Order: sequence, then C-alpha cells, then structure tokens
Amino acid sequence: MDNLRIELTQHPKKKPGKGDKLGFGTVFTDHMMLMEYDRGIGWHDARIVPYGNISLSPASTVLHYAQETFEGMKAYRSTDGRVLLFRPEENFKRLNRSNERLCIPALDVDFCVESLKELVMIDKDWIPEAEGSSLYIRPFIIGNESKLGVKEADNYIYCVLLSPSGAYYESGLKPVPIYVEEEYVRAVRGGTGFAKTGGNYACSLRAQTVAHEKGYSQVLWLDGVEKKYVGEVGAMNIFFVIDGEVITPELDGSILPGITRMSMMELLRRDGYKVTERQIAIQEVADAYDAGKLDEMFGTGTAAVISPVGELKWGDKIMKINNGEIGPISAHAYKELTDIQWGRAKGPDGWSVEIGHM
Repeated sequence: MDNLRIELTQHPKKKPGKGDKLGFGTVFTDHMMLMEYDRGIGWHDARIVPYGNISLSPASTVLHYAQETFEGMKAYRSTDGRVLLFRPEENFKRLNRSNERLCIPALDVDFCVESLKELVMIDKDWIPEAEGSSLYIRPFIIGNESKLGVKEADNYIYCVLLSPSGAYYESGLKPVPIYVEEEYVRAVRGGTGFAKTGGNYACSLRAQTVAHEKGYSQVLWLDGVEKKYVGEVGAMNIFFVIDGEVITPELDGSILPGITRMSMMELLRRDGYKVTERQIAIQEVADAYDAGKLDEMFGTGTAAVISPVGELKWGDKIMKINNGEIGPISAHAYKELTDIQWGRAKGPDGWSVEIGHM
C-alpha cells in the first residue's frame, strides 16, 4: 500500500510458546498501526510501527470527555497454515456507525481492511497454534485535542493492537450463571447503547461487581425505561430458545449490533431454524421456564463466540436451564461458526477472508 508507511521493529519480543497460557489481552505483538486526523486535513500519516506507548497531553479530550470508539475481531490460523479474518469489513462499518454517534470522523473501510491485513501478516508468527486460540485485534479511536471544553475534538488518533489470546473455554464449553440486573441500567433508546464506546462498559462495572459478589459471571440488562424488556448480557448479545424458536431482542438503538449475533442468525436460518428478532419481556422468559418451554439460552460475542447459560436469576427466582448443560442448538451453532472461522468449513461468500499463509 503506497499510502501506508511501515517501520519494522529492531528489537522483536519473545513470542509465547505452545504451552504458555495466554489468557486474554495481556500480551501484545511487535507492531501496531497508527494514523492521525486533523480538521482541515483529514486522516493522514498511516503507519505500522513497533508497539509502544502513546504520548498524550493531560488536557487530551479523551481523558475528560470520553470521546472514543473501538472494535474487536480476530485472526485465525487454519490447520493447513492459512491466515484468516472473519468478516472484517462488517467490524469497520460498525466502527463508523459508532464514530457517527460520537462525532468522530469516518474511516475508509477498504483502507482499514487492507492495512489490517498488512499488520496481521507482519506479525503472523504471533498467531497461536493451540486449539481455540487466535490473534485478537483491537482497533480504536480517541479524541486527542489538547483543550478543555465540551465539544467534538479537532484531532484524533486511530490505533490497532494485536494480542495473541488463548481459548475462551480452556476446559470446554460450559454454561455460565447469569444475574438479571434490576437496579442499574446500561442504555436507553437515543443514547449510545448501539455504539461500541468505552462509556457503555464503564457504566456496567458496578452491576458486574454485584453479580460477581452473588456468584454470577455476567449481568443480563433490562431496558432502561420500564426495566421490563431484555437487552443484552455484559459484552454479549442474548438468545433464548423457547419451544424450539430462537428469539433475540430486536435492535432498538440500545443494543450493540453484534457481528457474531448477525452471523449466528444467518447460519441458524440457513440450517432451518426459526429465528425471531423482537421485544421479549423478562416475565415472558420466566413464564416459558415455568411452562417447561425455555429450552436453551446463550450469549454471542467475539471473545466467546457462544456462551451457553445454565442458570438465570431474576429476583428470588432461579431458573436452571437445560439441567445446566449446553443445549443442542447452542452446540450446533458454536460448531458451525467456529468451523468457518478456523477454516475447517466453507461459509457464505465473504465471511472467511484469507490474507496469506504462515
């Protein structure tokens, strides 16, 4: 790419070994991508450089007014040595939708995809080989004008980090317990719930802490007005299987439009399942459970792909779902999608993007 400058590190770091535990988001590769925006100039000076710290003014707008957006995706190493991305253009399209809500200048989606391919191939040896592991990709944008005052910034930094990550479920795909949050709210229509921005996650931390104290791994959010309708779970979209029908809350502006969510619905419909997007009240979920019709419940997201739910606590009511075991639709969906992501099966056109070989 003629408009992408590349500076390779002279001091490569030691890469994790095959037996090393990677966890998530604690180890970073040798390189990162940077690009700046200045009002009147636009996005400029795109470059891949050695991984390192970013210098910010104490008055940088992101530190005071939280003007920032981010994305999350993965690169995969197939068993035959191909390097694959999964629907990267959809992530950058969503990043631009978040940018619009946060008054951040739009990015060129094609340029972002092509420059990401360059970055991943430079650091391809960091893609782990272990089953279920991958190279996590974190693009983000921050407002970086050195000026106090509540307004959109005139300057921005775009950055992409790469982090080798282990399998989300080291001991197998196990259902998790979920706690329905009734005091705090995450988002309302007209807010930033549909955007991928740090403030949405910061405001969820208190409820997450309470859930952990009660022995639950995630929070199921209800709508921010009536506290009646199901929203999403922590960093995941949520699905219910009620009497054989797969139901997920509709995108009403308060829910993140997940790429995994969208892909899962397309796959399940292709495979003959009835999939419905609509409002679903928490009372309807409880009634379905009491009637013996709540067959399965699962979350979807980039990190876990699918997270089956084995227990749901709403007030004093504790619902044990499918005897605390993963259900057949959850297991089927997980296998179908991960087979495509890791190159074991061919998916719909454009889903699996081959960018090179090891």
